[in-house]
Amino acid sequence: MSAMEAVLREHGFHVINVGYPSLDEPIERHADLVRDVIAECCAGGERVHFVTHSMGGIIVRYYLASADVDNLGRVVMLSPPNKGSEVIDAFDGTALFDRGAGPGAGQLATGENGLASKLGPVEFELGVITGNKTINPLFSWMIPGDDDGAVSVENAKVAGMADFIVVPYTHTFIMNAEEVHRQTVHFLRSGRFDHSASAEREASAESEPDLESDLTTAPETEIERVE
Repeated sequence: MSAMEAVLREHGFHVINVGYPSLDEPIERHADLVRDVIAECCAGGERVHFVTHSMGGIIVRYYLASADVDNLGRVVMLSPPNKGSEVIDAFDGTALFDRGAGPGAGQLATGENGLASKLGPVEFELGVITGNKTINPLFSWMIPGDDDGAVSVENAKVAGMADFIVVPYTHTFIMNAEEVHRQTVHFLRSGRFDHSASAEREASAESEPDLESDLTTAPETEIERVE
């Protein structure tokens, strides 16, 4: 999320980029980390926005379901498995998955086995950006409908969200796309995405971001504090 962090700083946001050990702990523990960060740095009354990727969206949903954040602003989720992922369904319980994925990943199953299904509709101002391009044909074969290689377009949606857009990027690299950066700032400022024809043309024309991300890096959640 470093590219997103840089863009948000350029637009005047105070950014706290929270990394978490996604493979080591369950989502509930990750939410405790978010709670601690908020208590330490964001108790001054400024509005607090969240920008998340993948599991980070579920962590924030879990946190906000139990936390009373009086200064909560807006939330943008990138490729969130809001209804889980069929990829998790396929591999959960296998020896390889249990050794390598960690407890948090198993909580991203679909249906009653997933944590997301227990969280209910969101009650905060949420915009979701998800992709429909994949670099993993095997995973996409497991997922019904359009997908980003990990999460279906349909499963990125959640009841109560304020806005939703689909962009031509993959799950792994969606956070590096300039159009995604622009749409994120637009939602944080206005509470809506830019659905104009020009925005759609720009997204379609833009090539996939450079594949320079370190896939071993723990996912991160951006906490934007507006001063």
